[in-house]
Amino acid sequence: MTRPIHSPDGTPTSRFAFGAMQFGNGADAFASQEMFEACLAAGVTHFDTAHAYTNGRSEEILGRLVAPHRDRLVIATKAGNTGGAGEANILAQFDISRKRLAMDHVDILYLHRFDPDTDLAETMDAFAALKADGLISYVGLSNFAAWQVMKAIALAAQRGFTIDILQPMYNLVKRQVEVEILPMAADQGLSVASYSPLGGGLLTGKYASGNSEGRLTHDAAYAARYGVDWMHEAAVQLSEIASETGTHPATLAAAWVAHLPTAPMPILSARSTAQLAPSLAATEFAMDDALYARLTALSPTPPPATDRLEET
Repeated sequence: MTRPIHSPDGTPTSRFAFGAMQFGNGADAFASQEMFEACLAAGVTHFDTAHAYTNGRSEEILGRLVAPHRDRLVIATKAGNTGGAGEANILAQFDISRKRLAMDHVDILYLHRFDPDTDLAETMDAFAALKADGLISYVGLSNFAAWQVMKAIALAAQRGFTIDILQPMYNLVKRQVEVEILPMAADQGLSVASYSPLGGGLLTGKYASGNSEGRLTHDAAYAARYGVDWMHEAAVQLSEIASETGTHPATLAAAWVAHLPTAPMPILSARSTAQLAPSLAATEFAMDDALYARLTALSPTPPPATDRLEET
């Protein structure tokens, strides 16, 4: 059974989260406030940011917006994307994050990525100290392989705390986490808040005509990540199904992630309320098993961890 994650007053995390990565960059303070309020109206109680986002503006803006509602919201940030996962760096970055957020306590702190150059035991010492001091409630890991998570779980247990939540990438055309991450999370009782449910914009349908511009045309990393023909074909077919069912491709893409039996929480994000609206619509979209299966068939199911396809 998944260990529950709650806000300070006991409010559970919502089925969808909102990622504030665009706050202070793609979204100015006004647009950020509009999206925040739209999320609250849709019942979102889980908001995610990071020390590394927008030179700190994301945390600063989110902190101001959250303040009047603090006790009923789950707030997550991340440390260690830059500077390594050594204890001194994790503690220093988190201290900066708390000041930006204007919070004495943050609900979830993630290690932003695995650091092969730092002993994971040292990193877990940092989290143990933060837990002991009451500065965080839950420990998360982002962009970790399954073996790295299990190692962290063992080291955390030795220090008297638990790993509680994972943040992997997951969407209709990036399904690698189905092989080991999601089954491991279910087995270990870990929550999962997955990012990029729209595939960097690919699954919104805006690239179907070949004329749109966005991350896939201006960001080399996203272009490489989604620069595969079958992914673009899947996006076209998703748009066709959306048209047939009278909805938006982004709604279907986000709802597809949330429909998985292991219940990952998709992290929605946008630069404006207009851009966010189709994703937020997924919070009320009733996806049945037949539609879920039809969407799933648009992309290849990754092989099992043992790769013994003849036995599946």
